[in-house]
Amino acid sequence: MRVLGVNAIFHDPSAALVVDGRVVGAAEEERFSRRKHGKRPVPFSAWELPEQAMRWCLDEAGLRPEDLDAVAYSFDPALAKPAEDMGLEDPWDALRRTYAEAAPGFLATALPGLDREQVRFVPHHVAHAASAALVAPIEAAGRPCSVLVLDGRGEQASHLAGHYEAGRLEPLAAQALPHSLGLLYESLTEHLGFLRSSDEYKVMALASYGRPVHLDALRETIRATPDGGFEAPLPDWSSFAPRRSGGEDDWPPLYADLACSVQARLEELLVELATWLHDRTGDRVLTMAGGTALNCVANSRIWRETAFEEVWVQPAAGDAGTALGAALHVHADDGSSAEPMVTAALGRQWSDDELAAWLRRAAVPFTTPEDLAGEVADVLAADGVVGWFDGRSEFGPRALGHRSLLAHPGRAANLERLNDVKGREQFRPVAPMVLLERAAEIFLDGPLPSPYMLFVHRVAPAWREQIPAVVHVDGTARVQTVDDATTPRVAALLRAFEARTGLPVVVNTSLNTAGRPMVDDPRDALELFGSAPVDALVLGPHLVRRAGVFAGGDS
Repeated sequence: MRVLGVNAIFHDPSAALVVDGRVVGAAEEERFSRRKHGKRPVPFSAWELPEQAMRWCLDEAGLRPEDLDAVAYSFDPALAKPAEDMGLEDPWDALRRTYAEAAPGFLATALPGLDREQVRFVPHHVAHAASAALVAPIEAAGRPCSVLVLDGRGEQASHLAGHYEAGRLEPLAAQALPHSLGLLYESLTEHLGFLRSSDEYKVMALASYGRPVHLDALRETIRATPDGGFEAPLPDWSSFAPRRSGGEDDWPPLYADLACSVQARLEELLVELATWLHDRTGDRVLTMAGGTALNCVANSRIWRETAFEEVWVQPAAGDAGTALGAALHVHADDGSSAEPMVTAALGRQWSDDELAAWLRRAAVPFTTPEDLAGEVADVLAADGVVGWFDGRSEFGPRALGHRSLLAHPGRAANLERLNDVKGREQFRPVAPMVLLERAAEIFLDGPLPSPYMLFVHRVAPAWREQIPAVVHVDGTARVQTVDDATTPRVAALLRAFEARTGLPVVVNTSLNTAGRPMVDDPRDALELFGSAPVDALVLGPHLVRRAGVFAGGDS
């Protein structure tokens, strides 16, 4: 069974290919187009077809469009209602639904040889659910689990709760629009001067600097309902704090207080929704997807405070992941099962020789050291910043040791330094990478392993002063655990860095600068190295050192 999944309806256009139960590749269009989240001037920002990502997926498998058994589109226009009928204001709603209805024709044009009759519509939240539940690495036979999906909106709803067994979904609850925790958080994001449907993670970071002074007021209107859903009318944010234009540099406490209050209420409500679901299913495992599942602070509370023994969040939990989920759903409908997802490294890669050819073409001096981990550890130990490009790129918003920016965690000033390098707000934290076998002694009160940076852990008091760059203002860290099986070069680097510094942790943030997508190909990496204050660049086994700062020579 060969199924190409496509997301091209709200934001984060993407494609994923599943062949006989194996995820061959998955990528967001932004990595090819260099337009973050697929954003173009309205109205086109909402439905950019991921043509380059689709073609790459097929090329990766050596397939032609006519070889596909199906193309799965992660939105079903037959289920969609006009926005005004659902109490929403969306001036582009009719055009979006018309576009979705015409998607088979657009896809057949973009993929010559594809029969438009092969296009199957998959409901948006079903695609989200499938993206998590059908590939969760669960050992039990048949992989039974609960699934919780929350985002801005789908065709008619903003939430789905259900149970999966033997590849089949049993829906148990869904929240009809206009009530939406995702839209509520998006609305607050915009009120605080950030970019809606893009910068919600900034609100989560800002919340740690505030106090939940408005929590009681929010509890009065934002609340769970007995049927497993919730009420979430949009507040008048101006009654809490004036709207920010987005151009100011200062952050008065009232904005952090508002962010903290909404974040706290979101966490409480998600715990209630997950508890309701466990009461209905009794499942050991909860899987999660939807944009709200990228809220790692809320995920951690669900893990700590509900009866689920394990919580697994799909690493591309936002709308990009619905391309994967749509493909998996159609694949499961055919009676086929999928292999468990053991890595988010599902994007493009280049051979060592191809990377060397890129460096020679750019006339960049480089070496190919026998002890790459040792030489990079030397740079980091001397407080250098390193761009790290290795293997397949990550599917999802987190840099996980394939397209990363690395630094010394023991220098508190490196937080401000990296935020300056990336051109982003100073309240934003950076994350620690740590070997899995060392994680439990340093990072507490969170699930381990934690390979996708989707949970926060409390940093052990004895370690806070040793790794201050990765400790957020509230004493937590968004951890990525590393093992030899998935990221062997990173694991070797961590061991080499500890041998030099005594610290088994390295700072990890995404390899990009503000407003630009994460680096994906060698050209992107060389462009960033040439324009940002980065001291060294790793391209696979090759090492480039900044001229005038470190010695270097052509291999």
